[in-house]
Amino acid sequence: MQPQIIPPNENIDAAAWDDFVRAAPNGHALQTTAWGQLKSRFGWQTGYALVTDANRIHAGAQVLFRPLPLGLGRVAYVPKGPIINGADQTSTSILMDALHRLCRAQRAIFLKIEPDEEDNPTCAQQLREQGFHLSPQTIQPRRTILVDLTPETEAILAQMKSKTRYNIRLAARKGVTVRAGTEQDLDAFYHLMLLTAERNRFGVHSREYYETAYRLFVPRGIGQLFLAEYQGEVIAGIMVFAWGDKAWYMYGASSDAHRNRMPNYLLQWEAMLWAKSLGCHTYDLWGIPDEDEETLEAHFLDRHDGLWGVYRFKRGFGGRTVRYIGAWDYIYRPVLYRLYCQVLAWRGQG
Repeated sequence: MQPQIIPPNENIDAAAWDDFVRAAPNGHALQTTAWGQLKSRFGWQTGYALVTDANRIHAGAQVLFRPLPLGLGRVAYVPKGPIINGADQTSTSILMDALHRLCRAQRAIFLKIEPDEEDNPTCAQQLREQGFHLSPQTIQPRRTILVDLTPETEAILAQMKSKTRYNIRLAARKGVTVRAGTEQDLDAFYHLMLLTAERNRFGVHSREYYETAYRLFVPRGIGQLFLAEYQGEVIAGIMVFAWGDKAWYMYGASSDAHRNRMPNYLLQWEAMLWAKSLGCHTYDLWGIPDEDEETLEAHFLDRHDGLWGVYRFKRGFGGRTVRYIGAWDYIYRPVLYRLYCQVLAWRGQG
C-alpha cells in the first residue's frame, strides 16, 4: 500500500477513480469527477489523496479547495468522503496522512470532511482519535430519507403513505405528464427555481450552474432532468443524479400554478422508476429536518420553517430515515480557523 497525492494542477485517471467510487459501498455522486468538475467551474479546485496497490485504488478522497479572502489560505472540503471502502487501519492511516500532506501543501487552514456514514459512536470516536472534532458548520443534509428500490414497483408503492399513492395517481388523472428534459428546457427549469426560491425564501445557484450540472451528468446517463407539464406548460421539474446503486434527488422547483394537480408526486415517482431501471437500489430524497423521530412525527403538521415543509412531502414516500455522522474539522491553523468560525457565526446572525 502506498499513498498517492494529486494536487489541483495535476490530472487524475478519471475512469479509475470513478470506477472505485461506483464500486464502493459508501460511494457517492459528490465524490465523482463530474462533481469535481462542476465545483471547479465555480470557484473551487480539485485534488485527490489516494491509497493504491498494484495500480488499484483501495481508499481515497476527492478534495475541494477554495481560497479565502486576503490570501489567508484555503478551505479544504471532502463532501461525502473520504471513501475508505472497508480499508484496514493501516491503509486508513496512510490515507489520512496523504490527506493532511495535500491540504498543508495547499495552505488549507482546516480540512472539513463529511463521510457518507450513518451516525454511530464507534465512527465518531475513530474520527476524534484521528484529530478531528465535530464541526459547527454542516454543508450536506445531516438527515434524509432513503427509499428502497429493490422491490417490485407495486411493492414500492405499497410502502408509501396512502395519500402519496393517491396523489401520484391523481396527477396522472388530472392531465399531468412527465418527460425527460433537454438542454433547451433549462430556461424553463431555472425560471421555476427562481419562483420556488422566492416563495420558500431560500437561495439558488446561477442558471450557468444548473446548465453545467446538466451537461456533466445527463449526457453520460448519470443524471436526468424531469419536467412535469399540464397542457403543454412546464409546471414543475427536478434534477436527479445516479451513481452505482444509488440515486439522489438534488434540485427541484415548481410553479405557483396547478399545484392542486400534484405534479411533484408524479415527478418523484417517475424519477424513482428511472433510477430503478438503471439498477439503483436506493433513492435519496436529500434532506429533512435534523430532529429525532419523535420530534419529526410530533411536529410535521404544525412546523413550516426550514425543511419542515418538504418533510411533510417526503415522508409520504415511505423509506428509512437516516442520520449521517455529520461534518468534522481537522485544524491546521487555529487562529485563522477561529476567525473563520466567528465570521460564519456573524453571517448566520445576520
